[in-house]
Amino acid sequence: MHQMTLAEIARGLADKKFSSEELTKVLLARITQLDPQLNSFISLTEDLAIEQAKAADARRANGESGALLGAPIAHKDLFCTQGIRTSCGSKMLDNFKAPYDATVVAKLAAAGAVTLGKTNMDEFAMGSANESSWYGAVKNPWNLEHVPGGSSGGSAAAVAARLLPAATATDTGGSIRQPAAFTNLTGLKPTYGRVSRWGMIAYASSLDQGGPLARTAEDCAILLQGMAGFDPNDSTSIDEPVPDYSASLGDSLQGLRIGVPKEYFSAGLDPRIAELIQNSIQQLQKLGAVIKEISLPNMQHAIPAYYVIAPAEASSNLSRFDGVRFGHRCENPENLIDLYKRSRGEGFGAEVQRRIMVGAYALSAGYYDAYYLKAQKIRRLVKNDFMAAFNEVDIILGPTTPNPAWKLGAKNSDPVAAYLEDVYTITANLAGLPSLSMPAGFVDGLPVGVQLLAPYFQEGRLLNVAHQYQLNTDWHTRTPTGF
Repeated sequence: MHQMTLAEIARGLADKKFSSEELTKVLLARITQLDPQLNSFISLTEDLAIEQAKAADARRANGESGALLGAPIAHKDLFCTQGIRTSCGSKMLDNFKAPYDATVVAKLAAAGAVTLGKTNMDEFAMGSANESSWYGAVKNPWNLEHVPGGSSGGSAAAVAARLLPAATATDTGGSIRQPAAFTNLTGLKPTYGRVSRWGMIAYASSLDQGGPLARTAEDCAILLQGMAGFDPNDSTSIDEPVPDYSASLGDSLQGLRIGVPKEYFSAGLDPRIAELIQNSIQQLQKLGAVIKEISLPNMQHAIPAYYVIAPAEASSNLSRFDGVRFGHRCENPENLIDLYKRSRGEGFGAEVQRRIMVGAYALSAGYYDAYYLKAQKIRRLVKNDFMAAFNEVDIILGPTTPNPAWKLGAKNSDPVAAYLEDVYTITANLAGLPSLSMPAGFVDGLPVGVQLLAPYFQEGRLLNVAHQYQLNTDWHTRTPTGF
């Protein structure tokens, strides 16, 4: 059962080959047995899962149907779940039980999805390795000595290890696509505003976006269908009709114009990954796609712009965690200032503190124009590059990451080296574009991803290309040894 994709589970439940309760119990037992190796879960919700599975089986018995009805999933632990710990991977929120469900959680529950638990993550989604979590690092199932990527590394490791078929995740600078690449999964960051951020604890509000992590594009289409849609509770949610993402998966790629930016193939890219990307390009050409070299001239400025904007927004968003209303509070504070200082000093880890300080500095009087305002101008230039490119091509293709997953601890002493691993992913967040990573091969036994970007609200196009590619390759079917 654990080897089935979300689509196969949907068909099995519809054909009454097994019940949601049976499947849920199998996967809960598998998580209990195998997750101690991975540390991919922060909280297991066994009682809720069994209750939801029984309810889903009852709904099917009454004639209801739906791809997510009775399907087991997990939520990244920054989606608020009523009455269940929502920690953001931080000591600051270790004791926080959300009083309501995030819109994503509520929508998937209404569709009948079964929540198995909450997955581990970099603290407040700040990281590219899932090593900054207060609950400990997550291990990559392809090699337990390597990182699974971040910040959605818990969701990625759990799905890759076949502990469950799919999971929710979030992407602020690559936090869905990079873990997908590192663990041989398909991960999609939708257009900014396509998926509601209400109840999704914020890191950088203008960059954060929720999306699906699964083994196939077909599964991502199913999960995104349940997540997407307008939400009046979220002022950044866009009132745009949600298409049937599964309906366009079979479309032909004949004549599809694929742009390959020359800036992607620089000295920083592992040549073995470059070769795998070229192989992917050749495969898509066989399916009828037309390849064209393009340029994204302002890509070189994206990392410095991102690492001004994101910490600036983080410093603002995380100011609410002060030891007064909720979250961690220090023992026996001497006065209000001592309460603030010690509660935040004890509650936040080193990476979060680093980004708060960088962000506060960038927003401070005398530096706002020099740093934050300048970064926003660069952001506009990055967006303009993409708009010009999409006048010539239908999608853009390149590597998801410049290197395969590194060893645990390898970049802990050099945060900037870890930041540079986001070079290919952050531009989609700066511009608000949809972007997908799909499996493209292996380097030294570690997975590699190829990234696709499309114009706004063209998630269906990305899923179509990835699905057609996966019908003609088998990278996405590979399973890590031992799982």
